[in-house]
Amino acid sequence: MNDTDLQRYVCYIDGAFTASRDEKFFDCINPSTGEVFAKVADAGLNEMKAAVKAARVAFDSGCWSDLTAQERGKYLTKIAELIRENAKALAELETRSTGKTSKHSTFIDVPTCAETFEYFGSAGGLLTGHDNPTTAPVASRTEREPVGVVGCIIPWNYPLIMMAWKIAPALLAGNTIILKPSSLASVSILKLAGMIHAAGLPKGVFNVVATSKHEVVEELIKHRDVDMVSFTGGTETGQNVMRLCAETPKKVSLELGGKSPNIVFGDCDLEAAVGGTMSAIFMNQGQMCTAGSRLLLDEKIADKFLELLIEKTKNLKIGPANSYETDFGPLVSRAQRDKVLAAVNAAVAEGAAVLCGGSVPSGAELKSGFYFEPTILGKVNNQMKVAREEIFGPVLVVLKFREEDEAVLVANDSSYGLASCVWTKDLEKANRVAKRLQCGTVWINTYGGFYNEASFGGYKKSGFGRELGREGLFEYTQSKHVCIDRTPGGKSLVTSWF
Repeated sequence: MNDTDLQRYVCYIDGAFTASRDEKFFDCINPSTGEVFAKVADAGLNEMKAAVKAARVAFDSGCWSDLTAQERGKYLTKIAELIRENAKALAELETRSTGKTSKHSTFIDVPTCAETFEYFGSAGGLLTGHDNPTTAPVASRTEREPVGVVGCIIPWNYPLIMMAWKIAPALLAGNTIILKPSSLASVSILKLAGMIHAAGLPKGVFNVVATSKHEVVEELIKHRDVDMVSFTGGTETGQNVMRLCAETPKKVSLELGGKSPNIVFGDCDLEAAVGGTMSAIFMNQGQMCTAGSRLLLDEKIADKFLELLIEKTKNLKIGPANSYETDFGPLVSRAQRDKVLAAVNAAVAEGAAVLCGGSVPSGAELKSGFYFEPTILGKVNNQMKVAREEIFGPVLVVLKFREEDEAVLVANDSSYGLASCVWTKDLEKANRVAKRLQCGTVWINTYGGFYNEASFGGYKKSGFGRELGREGLFEYTQSKHVCIDRTPGGKSLVTSWF
């Protein structure tokens, strides 16, 4: 296919779709085949500055923030309707650009995206201010107001979901937005931008700038007209975002990496725990910040558990992401696959044993894509690099324990604190362990339950700030205290102090 035959996507700025001034595009590569399937306009500094200006003008004009939360919510509800109407096209683009399976895109990503817009579309009541009871003769009230212009930066692993998690609450709160998607996964975002345009938001309220250039992203982060940056991505990049935000002090929210412990006690439901463990590490080929990549396994059931886990893992069908027969698709890029392979090889050199997988699979239909076998490593201790650093791929390390205290100690012995799982039939023990775990989410006898009503975020190097729920909505607001004197006679003490 010639470049001229490829679908081209351009930025969305100030209510219009526009290519970059220098007319440069970057390639979008299908991880299943290694082939270029689309081109995206590679924005430069001019486009980013134009987007920031548009968002600033829109916010300052009050065309969006002066609407009631309920009025803004109607636009979000319309966006949700349009997502559902275009679900098939969105799912196909999500699969083609990220390598996540069609089942995943169709039944998880697109519906979740729509549900998030729908939920926040009816959540305006959460922004109602509240009275502050005081003993003084005043009426004291706290109001929630938008932060202003928000720069949202999202990763490539869940573009549609991450977009919704940030955009829906930020818009409901009355902010204007510049969204920067990953250059590895922009097409579904720009497709959705067309639906947001069709929903009729005022010009400049929502903007999308796709770019491969670091200096363009830095312009968004450092710009004095940007009041907040909400970032999801790797920890080191997040630390740099925080440093750049400090140059023009502004609010920042960071959802970063993880090395989540999956704790399996001897009294678990064995079948459920094995299935949940596989989901926790192998969904989306392990490319999840919440991946349960450290399996903390009770010695009493270790042999039987691993036998079942390895058997089921070996039976996963690896194949092209667009096939509904595929259980396990490719990684997002060749570079990501090479990174995962290097991590496994380094672990083996350090003494780990490959119990399952660990290689690039063979097969004619797989040779051009970025595939890697689902991998389980044994003979690992928690001080090894493979147990401490985020791999962001389908690599599970097995760590055995004898007692509850040991399991908690090992689970918390990490610089990360995003999520964890606990598998046991003893709910008293489960709740006791959950209270001791140093992380933002604890799933008990399940994995991956994300709910629009419940907040999500991390401890330690996994970041700060929250997505979703009341707390996630409040991230995109600032509080204002309004105090009215009610002193009898109308003259408070301060008026006669001097």
